[in-house]
Amino acid sequence: MTKKELRKIYIEKRNALSEREVLRADDLLLIRFQQLYFESLNVAHSYMAGPGKKEFDTTHILDYLRFQYPELVVAVPRIYPGSFEMEHIVVDDDTVYQPNTWGIPEPIEGTVIEPSAIDLVLVPLLCFDERGYRVGYGKGYYDRFLAQCRPDVVKLGLSYFEPVPVITDAADFDVPLNYCITPENSYEF
Repeated sequence: MTKKELRKIYIEKRNALSEREVLRADDLLLIRFQQLYFESLNVAHSYMAGPGKKEFDTTHILDYLRFQYPELVVAVPRIYPGSFEMEHIVVDDDTVYQPNTWGIPEPIEGTVIEPSAIDLVLVPLLCFDERGYRVGYGKGYYDRFLAQCRPDVVKLGLSYFEPVPVITDAADFDVPLNYCITPENSYEF
């Protein structure tokens, strides 16, 4: 199936999840994440969950990472208005956020960090395939960002659903994941 077809199907599938199903899946995703091992982790980047989209909220994973790596720097994206680019802002417990055009929280201010400094990226997705390619929301922000990261950056997706066999229109500019975890399984690509 194509990205457009899969995007429609998986938005509907996610919207059909009950609150109880989401809470259970969130717990299982956190448990699976805690089973991963990172030899060294200095900077982690995470998407911010959009309100009303039933996206996995990475807050608990970030709290776990900060506990495991007390010196960890965490960054989140901020979209350059009117562009398809984003910058990466260091955040902490005192960061103040405001919603962007899509209602996604973004830090109002903070230190910008370069993509080359990032060790781990928690990548948003609607679904993924057995090769590690993903379907996002169709704007290409993360593919452009991931192309700027070091070759050894860990690209990790979090999905409520198991992979589809293949995304038929994955392109050369699409950046595959290294790992994706679901409530039932962990995948390495």
